[in-house]
This record gives sequence, structure tokens and C-alpha cells, in this order.
Amino acid sequence: QVQLVESGGGLVQPGGSLRLSCAVSNIFFRTARMGWYRQAPGKQRELVAEITSSSVTNYADSVKGRFTISRDNAKNTLYLQMNSLKPEDTAVYYCNRVPNLEYWGQGTQVTVSS
Repeated sequence: QVQLVESGGGLVQPGGSLRLSCAVSNIFFRTARMGWYRQAPGKQRELVAEITSSSVTNYADSVKGRFTISRDNAKNTLYLQMNSLKPEDTAVYYCNRVPNLEYWGQGTQVTVSS
């Protein structure tokens, strides 16, 4: 059974930075395209960044140039470095395969506010 455990969220002021981590407990991680998704209150969950097994990346226009996705296959861990955060980045952030599995972790809350 896959387990996805996100961490690293918190409250940050506009312009600040956070680094999210996702521990994936399944051997599939090393060959999977992975992504970070987010869901803001009252909105649908959206994919904001993805990375292939060979570390080719792609980003939603809303985060391009500010967020960086990376992976450590030796640690089965996915990362999201978020810089120049804006209030509109406030959401619960999740990691999952791309396309996503039915199973989701608990997510990690990111709140950008002064």
C-alpha cells in the first residue's frame, strides 16, 4: 500500500519561502512521474508542479519562476521549494503520482499572510 506523507507547511509572510517534503513509502516512486498539487478553500485541487523519473520538470503558470520541484530517489522523497510566496498560494499542498492515484495523504497547510 502506498503512503504519502507531506510535511513542511506553515504560516509565512508574503515574499517568504517554505520547503515542502513528501515521503513516499513504495518502490514505485523511483519510476513514477510525481507532482505537487494544492487545494485552496472553495476551489478544485490543481497540479502546480511535476517531475519525471529523469527529473524533467514542468510548472503551472501561476508558480513558474517561484517554485522548484525536485526528488531524491535514494530517499523516496519529493520536495517543493517555494519562494516569493503570495497570499494566493494559500492552500493545502499534496504530493501524488501524475496522473494521481485515488489515495491521497493528509496534505500540509501553507498559509501566506501578513
